[in-house]
Amino acid sequence: MNARRDEDFTGYVQARLAWLRRVAYLLCQDWQQADDLVQTAITSLYVHWRRARAMESIDGYARTILVRAFLSERRGGWARRVTLVGKLPDTAGQAPDAEDALDVRSALAGLPPRQRATLVLRFYCDLNVDQAARVLGCSAGTVKSQTAKALASLRRALEPATGTGPSCVELRGNGAAGARNQAARGAKETGHG
Repeated sequence: MNARRDEDFTGYVQARLAWLRRVAYLLCQDWQQADDLVQTAITSLYVHWRRARAMESIDGYARTILVRAFLSERRGGWARRVTLVGKLPDTAGQAPDAEDALDVRSALAGLPPRQRATLVLRFYCDLNVDQAARVLGCSAGTVKSQTAKALASLRRALEPATGTGPSCVELRGNGAAGARNQAARGAKETGHG
């Protein structure tokens, strides 16, 4: 029975590891930290594998473990004391517009951890407000306010520096893609595109 359990767990992790790493990267903005976060999450998932298999969505259970591990790590004093600087962020691969993708990632990295987690859950993982609230362990109203604050911060961070062009980045419904498209339009308007 334990061999079957281990086989099921190993199969799940092999199939979903890349997805877990992408979510972790969006949360912490560093591939090495993302790998550490995924390791923590899959260790916890293994310990609770029987419960996870009984859930309607193993992905949802794993995502909840991952986000809560990220938030727990950020609450600890170590994350505030240790900051790696002088190194450009790693990229997951070639993006259609690398400069805009870096701008969006930089703006996302500047958000507080809880706001960042809220945006990742809502726009990358495509969870609704109630689902995100369950993962974060808070109320739906808190998810809505954290989303609004985070989007306002992203809009401010992605505004064109010249003060011309659109006054904000439209992110509703399109997530990072909307931010990239708007940033590209802003670059064309200011002569940088």
